[in-house]
Amino acid sequence: MVIWTLAKKDLRLLVRDARALIILLAMPLIFILVLGVSLGENFGQKPADRLKVTVVNLDDGFKSDPREPIRQGVGLFALVPNPAAGPWQAVVGASMTSPRPSWADTLLHDINETADIRVEYVQTRAEAERLVKTSKRAAVLIIGKDFSNRVERCSFLTEGINPYHRDGVKIGTLDVEILEDKTQPTAVAIIHQVAQGSLLRVVMPWMIGRAFEKIGDPAFLELLGKEKELPGSVRFFLTGPLTSAAEKKKLGVGLQNSLQNIFPRYNLTAANWAALTKEKASLSTKSDQNTHFKEDGIGLLKRGGTRYQLLVPAYIVMFAFFLVLTVGWLFVAERRQGTLKRLVVAPLTKVDILIGKMLPCLFLSLFQGFFLFGAGKLLFGMSWGAEPIWLLVVIPATSFAAIGLAMLVAALARTESQVSIYGSLLVLVLAIVSGCLMGDPGLWDNERMQMISRLTPHAWALEAYKQLLTNPEPEIAIVLQACGVLTGFGAGLLALAWWCLRLDADG
Repeated sequence: MVIWTLAKKDLRLLVRDARALIILLAMPLIFILVLGVSLGENFGQKPADRLKVTVVNLDDGFKSDPREPIRQGVGLFALVPNPAAGPWQAVVGASMTSPRPSWADTLLHDINETADIRVEYVQTRAEAERLVKTSKRAAVLIIGKDFSNRVERCSFLTEGINPYHRDGVKIGTLDVEILEDKTQPTAVAIIHQVAQGSLLRVVMPWMIGRAFEKIGDPAFLELLGKEKELPGSVRFFLTGPLTSAAEKKKLGVGLQNSLQNIFPRYNLTAANWAALTKEKASLSTKSDQNTHFKEDGIGLLKRGGTRYQLLVPAYIVMFAFFLVLTVGWLFVAERRQGTLKRLVVAPLTKVDILIGKMLPCLFLSLFQGFFLFGAGKLLFGMSWGAEPIWLLVVIPATSFAAIGLAMLVAALARTESQVSIYGSLLVLVLAIVSGCLMGDPGLWDNERMQMISRLTPHAWALEAYKQLLTNPEPEIAIVLQACGVLTGFGAGLLALAWWCLRLDADG
């Protein structure tokens, strides 16, 4: 009964402390509000996960019959439509009479197959210009209406289009444009390199194949027959009236086969890069990862944005540990007033006193956690996830760990200056190391820092919240493990606080 009396007295003192209430309730909301409006949609993603190539596809396709074969003798691979797997898929032994994909489809397929890259589609050029102008996208790839027909005309011959120059592909020659946000030069350069690489892989095999076809062309054999260095018998065979067209055609095929045998590692009649280099055709695509552009959140606050699924729990955890300052100031005030010394003569053990001091702080921490989650739902439109019932476990476990640390600092500090210095430094360092300031310890690129973050209770709390709030099928075993670790942190810190607490110490 005395414990409850002590707890109620401290609770009244805590509630009267307007400074503590502002820190614990208002400050997290202010942080979340400012960051939620300021941060972009890529917040919360690793660099490897967030590289999207935003594309506007305006290509009108071919002016000729789209069912015309890509090329006779294309070889082992061809591109045929496969709606289940993606826009176009390379398939072994495909029929050469299949409808031809537009060159834009082939280009987008190549970009989509590039590791760690996914394609995001925008419908109009005006929308693309808006995204770049507002810095929501560093660059947008515009595939023009005449792209397929210009690629079709690319050739090593003088009458064809030469798409290359010293630095790579001249994208303007192919009716391709990249809209750029000049304030994001690094991201723009990455998009340029992705576009250059894919255009090279798409156009080069086509040009090589067209050049290879010319070896068996009658016009080439006619030119060959006019060569002065050619032996007379060969010239007579090529230009003489006794040689039939069928025999000349066989000669052309023989020349092609011989040249192909010189380069056995390549398929010179290929229609795509994988076939040219004789790689295995990919039978799977990442088309399910492709997206159409949509705004991340609505309104001025970007309510409902995915960023709040990380920001709200991150700052709830961070400010839960600000109780270190509140509890420390409370203990120092009681030491200065001599209240703690008078408790020595009361019928209370040190454990009773510690529990009596802990309970009101735990109640305040629980109120803070549930209040901020409610505010996150109402103000920022965040989701409580697929299994919100488990928040009733994670919030108390986090509060218990925070109270353990707060009681330890309160037991060690003797003056308000010590509370401010020790508490502030400890809270900020733990928030940085754990990843709270970034919203997720997993965002550390350094694996060693990810491991170090696991030494903090914050990281375990964030792991549990991440499972519940961002995973459509949360792994409850991970949530329970995190709660167990948080409870262990709290119990260990409370035991250390009990050992360090000196009720008869001078203030």
